[in-house]
Amino acid sequence: MATRKITFVRDSMLPPQPAPQASGNSAAWVRANLLATPKDVVMTLLALALLAYMLPGMINWLFIEASWFGSDRSVCATIAQGGIQPNGWHGACWAFVEDRFAQFVFGRYPLEERWRVLLTLALFVALLIPVLMPKAPRKGLNALLLFVVFPVVAFFLLHGGFGLSEVETPLWGGLMVTLILSFVGIAVSLPLGILLALGRRSKMPVIKTICVVFIEVIRGVPLITVLFMANVMLPLFLPTGWTIDNFLRALVGVALFASAYMAEVIRGGLQAIPKGQTEGAESLGLSYWQTIRLIILPQAIKLVIPGIVNTFIGLFKDTSLVSIIGMFDLLGIVQLNFRDSAWIAPAVPITGLVFAGFMFWIFCFGMSRYSAFMERHLDTGHKR
Repeated sequence: MATRKITFVRDSMLPPQPAPQASGNSAAWVRANLLATPKDVVMTLLALALLAYMLPGMINWLFIEASWFGSDRSVCATIAQGGIQPNGWHGACWAFVEDRFAQFVFGRYPLEERWRVLLTLALFVALLIPVLMPKAPRKGLNALLLFVVFPVVAFFLLHGGFGLSEVETPLWGGLMVTLILSFVGIAVSLPLGILLALGRRSKMPVIKTICVVFIEVIRGVPLITVLFMANVMLPLFLPTGWTIDNFLRALVGVALFASAYMAEVIRGGLQAIPKGQTEGAESLGLSYWQTIRLIILPQAIKLVIPGIVNTFIGLFKDTSLVSIIGMFDLLGIVQLNFRDSAWIAPAVPITGLVFAGFMFWIFCFGMSRYSAFMERHLDTGHKR
């Protein structure tokens, strides 16, 4: 019986091929991203021309002609304005930032008690880093310490108690207030937003109605209104003689406001999960809460990481609105110092705003980069 020849199987090796052109160096990246098409070339040249026009003046104002040290406005004003700088001088007044930096960070917190703020910050960083590291052991214990134990310890450290002198919240301010409001808002809004999202998808009419009304009412008004209501209206619902600290009112208002937006972000992730996931969990005998905790939520949260971080970034920037109830965050304390007669100079306001904007950008950019890192780390569904 004759054997049939298999024609699609090679009986000889292919000849050696030249090595592929390197694509990981900087020149290849420039060709692929900046010079790939004539349109890219034109846009790249326009961008370079714009940078060449703007950068020299910015560098000159920010660094070269800037005033770095001093104790009053004279170092940031020209001779005609009563200062020591030449009449043609134009530069940033970093001396203002250097002189008031401690106030920008601590507000009016007593000088001799600021070690308590630094200790609280050190504890926060020490507990936060393991939580952010994907491969760190004992995540549950770290989360418990950060979100349950740490707030209690921080309260007694910052406010007073157990032998420490009391520091009233009106003395708090600056970056410290911004970080506290952001941390509490983030720590409360995520779990509360998850509960609101689950409640809005609930089949129980009362629970669903309460969640829908809360979300739509909070999302329908600006944060300034929420803070004003928390500051003015909340005490009216308390028994006679009871009062709530202004800073606590701000914490409640910020947390509730962020929770409503977080609920909609989480709900979007829940709706993106196929119904088969729930049916599969039910077929295995899992209860509702086991299905949500073990199957649905991990997938939903992974899908909406960009939306969650976007809400966190918006919350961090919105903390500047607490000035309406008499609290001064980083931006508020910077603006407050513009009125100081010792630093009234033309370059002071713009320098202070540049500093505040840069500080906000550092934290927001850090959250954005960590979000991108977590997306790459959790993107296991499409790997080959």
